[in-house]
Amino acid sequence: MATKQARIFVGRLIGTSVFDPEGDAVGKVRDVVITPDISKNPQALGLVVEVMPRRRIFLPMGRVTAIEAGQILSTGKVDLRRFTQHSSETLIMAELIDRKVSLVSTNEEVFIGDVAIEYQERTRTWMVTKVFVRKPGKGFRRFSEELTLNWNDIAGLDDKQTAHAVDGLLAMVSNMAPTDLASLLRDLPEERRLAVVAELNDDTLADVLEELPEGDRVSLVEKLGFERVLEIFEELNPDDAADLLKELPAQKAQEIIESLEPADAEDLKRLISYEDYTAGGMMTTDPVLVTPDTTVAAALAQVRNPSISPALAAQVYVVRSPLETPTGQYLGTVHFQQLLRETPSTLVTQALDRALVPLGPHATLATVARHFAAYNLVALPVVDDAGRLVGAVTVDDLVDHMLPEDWRHTDIEED
Repeated sequence: MATKQARIFVGRLIGTSVFDPEGDAVGKVRDVVITPDISKNPQALGLVVEVMPRRRIFLPMGRVTAIEAGQILSTGKVDLRRFTQHSSETLIMAELIDRKVSLVSTNEEVFIGDVAIEYQERTRTWMVTKVFVRKPGKGFRRFSEELTLNWNDIAGLDDKQTAHAVDGLLAMVSNMAPTDLASLLRDLPEERRLAVVAELNDDTLADVLEELPEGDRVSLVEKLGFERVLEIFEELNPDDAADLLKELPAQKAQEIIESLEPADAEDLKRLISYEDYTAGGMMTTDPVLVTPDTTVAAALAQVRNPSISPALAAQVYVVRSPLETPTGQYLGTVHFQQLLRETPSTLVTQALDRALVPLGPHATLATVARHFAAYNLVALPVVDDAGRLVGAVTVDDLVDHMLPEDWRHTDIEED
């Protein structure tokens, strides 16, 4: 049996992958469940683990054989029944992080930043032993001092309060992938969720919205101030912005369109005019565009832009001016790999893939899928009847439309 790590802070566990005895990935840790009596050292009962597709299950700590760098090893068959929290249980991430408590020694007010669990060899259990706390600061300083204490050095955990601060939680999620952050937000109490969202920058929140199921996405947007919503729409990919507009109440969607920059509004109105399961309904209007007199070096410089998704960066579309969709005449596509094979001074027109046939915006989902398979693509140009490039469909958007609408939170089939 692998050796268990003696002590670990829960913040380091969040997002860690869990593996079964065969070495197959089970899911990722989202929270830790502890016993109801939190006035003395509580026992860690188990881990809340998210398995695909976005389902929470309970993994008892007795099934954990090792906690190592970047992974948790488990033993035995995993129970795929959905996790349901009992009223007598406490979740560390959702309920304790940022909780206001007091120091036993001085009665000073502090906030919980993290909680440590420790393996007890004698009883073969995991117990909560340490707590990381922050003292509130004065003036512009949010915190004045940070301390790591024994669990019984703090008091006030029995108070039925709702934590309003989210500094500790934000510190833990700062490096989370958008899909993981979206998953965490769904499990937080509404007040905590809105407090976290208020602190996220617009770019991060836009990425998170793209990962949320439709109902959660609409509910969250409707709770944001109108100015914040407009800022988020400026950060969303055009296709995702169009999808969100279709999901919102008609009046709200119209208000948003009327408040956006004219060029952005025109793009969105064009996108929402297409049926959902067509090339136009799936495409983005922001592919990588260059004119025929562009060199390979200049095209590669555009592809290196970190804000461009890997799928869109895989292709460069050569068009005549204007370089905004709908563009001038579409001339062809150059694949990223082909750019790497050419000398930097070569014009992109020398590297065109002349076999690739673009699709029209009204092409059906089945037609788009066949094109992706036939040409081994990760992106596909979409051209209108006038021969102008109007957008590009990426493979991730294709897959999104091929899966069930509720795939982000559909239950796993049980045996």
